[in-house]
Amino acid sequence: MNDVLPEEVGRWQKLERIFRSLVELYGFREVRTPIVEDTGLFVRSIGEATDVVDKEMYSFERHRDSLTLRPEGTAGAVRAYVEHGVSKREPVTRWYYLGSMFRAERPQRGRYRQFHQAGCEVFGEAGPISDVETISMVYSLMTNLGIEGVEIAVNSIGGPGTRARYRDALLAHFTPKLASLSEHAQQRLQINPLRVLDSKDPRDIEASQGAPSILEHLEDADREHWEAVVAGLQALGTPYCIEPTLVRGLDYYTRTLFEVRASSGQLGSQNALAGGGRYDGLVASLGGPETPAFGFALGIERV
Repeated sequence: MNDVLPEEVGRWQKLERIFRSLVELYGFREVRTPIVEDTGLFVRSIGEATDVVDKEMYSFERHRDSLTLRPEGTAGAVRAYVEHGVSKREPVTRWYYLGSMFRAERPQRGRYRQFHQAGCEVFGEAGPISDVETISMVYSLMTNLGIEGVEIAVNSIGGPGTRARYRDALLAHFTPKLASLSEHAQQRLQINPLRVLDSKDPRDIEASQGAPSILEHLEDADREHWEAVVAGLQALGTPYCIEPTLVRGLDYYTRTLFEVRASSGQLGSQNALAGGGRYDGLVASLGGPETPAFGFALGIERV
């Protein structure tokens, strides 16, 4: 966990100022949620089998409550959206946030156990144009910040039907290689085989070579959405690359995923600056109405 001294604060303030001014042009308004939430919120939304919930959360018991320092911003924003009945007041909601997050990760360059994120959430827009606009906005933000060598990787993991088909395909690929997988991947294979693709263990990377692409298993509606996203990015001139193995470390994502990486700076191989995607089922899973949603977060320290 780091101190930010006065001689560094100006860079933080500049980033925050540019972020606020840009996203407010796109109609986003600031929301501030608690740093501490009920542990169950993150287990339900992020996924019990994810590294974040399994290994990285700072959780504690107090007065018979199980509480957790927030490891990311989306779950708290969705909880607030549901709790305050926002969908009843407006058909589309655009929120942004800035604040501290906490994960007990192994320290790496640009990663800290208390870190800071800026992010946006769009509730109520199901179409691919929302995905395209948000991804392009993030690219504009990086450009406005003067960051060079930015690459945007995009993928689709489809909806529940697509993932059920893809799960079977991944099991068929990895099961004969089970003994060569890391212990962690062996445990995850039956629960969520997509997580094996996200592993950084050399054994799992080797076993993932030649794995089937999820883009070959998209159901018709998912494929139509995906093709519209790609066409929209092309129309706006937003540079991107398609990465069929891209998955995110949180279980709530559906359909479009993206990750922003930088070849400049001193981050080395840990070069992800921002990421996000669509999470159409999360609001309903936390007790709200069926609500499509799309969001992203960027790491302030890394940027």
